[in-house]
Amino acid sequence: MSNTPLIRLPKLSRETGCEILVKAEYLNPGGSIKDRAAFFLIEDALNRKLIHEGATIVEGTAGNTGIGLAHLCNALGFKCVIFMPDNQSKEKIDILKVLGAEVTTVPVVPITDPKNYNHQARNYAEKLENSIWTNQFDNRANRLGHYKSTGPEIWRQTNGKVDAVVMSTGTGGTLAGISLYLKEKNANIRTVLADPPGSVLYNFIKKGKLERTDGSSITEGIGQGRVTENLRDAPIDDAVFVNDEESVKMVFKLLSDEGFFVGASSGLNVAAAVQLSRSMPKGSTIVTCLCDNGQKYFNRLFNKNELSKRGLLNAIPQQYHKNLF
Repeated sequence: MSNTPLIRLPKLSRETGCEILVKAEYLNPGGSIKDRAAFFLIEDALNRKLIHEGATIVEGTAGNTGIGLAHLCNALGFKCVIFMPDNQSKEKIDILKVLGAEVTTVPVVPITDPKNYNHQARNYAEKLENSIWTNQFDNRANRLGHYKSTGPEIWRQTNGKVDAVVMSTGTGGTLAGISLYLKEKNANIRTVLADPPGSVLYNFIKKGKLERTDGSSITEGIGQGRVTENLRDAPIDDAVFVNDEESVKMVFKLLSDEGFFVGASSGLNVAAAVQLSRSMPKGSTIVTCLCDNGQKYFNRLFNKNELSKRGLLNAIPQQYHKNLF
């Protein structure tokens, strides 16, 4: 769950005049950046002796953290129980079940509703002995993991020559942990939050107000309706807003021009890096990440009906239309 490659995107780097670098987080064992959070959440619980042999690990997740937890639970002999919003991709649910996790999908409701998937996960865990709700959104072991791993890797892999980091956030752990580490190394490194439609974080960073941007997003696991404990007080300099059309266009640009098959959050991250490059000096080094690959999103991101319903079909190059599901 560490030391993923940092890869230069040659065509986008030439187009922008900046060095656009991506952490290949889809190469983690569970296929996403969330493997890091899963590892540190379980390690923290073990170190604090909150669980022991035969434990049950419970989490509310959009999918990728759950997949990381399920892999670790198999390796450690733990049981894994996952609560998910019912608007997430079918592929993630199928993967979790194959990994042996017990999966419950629940209707999408805000965090203020007691039926929110996170509250249901917490309540389930509280009823069991030798069990823990890992609480990825507000357990700072999440961001500590990125402070200890992802941040140092970026610093080392760029030889300290990084000018900006831009990433989307769900729990806030990735960007917060990276920002905390890199700011200690060089306070002038710009740390920027990338946000999709329907989230409050863009306006929070820009205006200090928890106001949602219009719409909803095809992306999964990013955007937020509140400031999580992982994100709170993190040294973030700025935010960029990326609409779904830009994210989807970038998914297919990465596929056709750079050779990467990724999900929508990765497309958003790279689109945000390109957007950020317009306000950076030429030659700047901008780092973001490819969160996971595209194989979990055949029925959503690569589905003609879903894209048409969202008004996004025209964002996809014509030559790919015939290959959509």
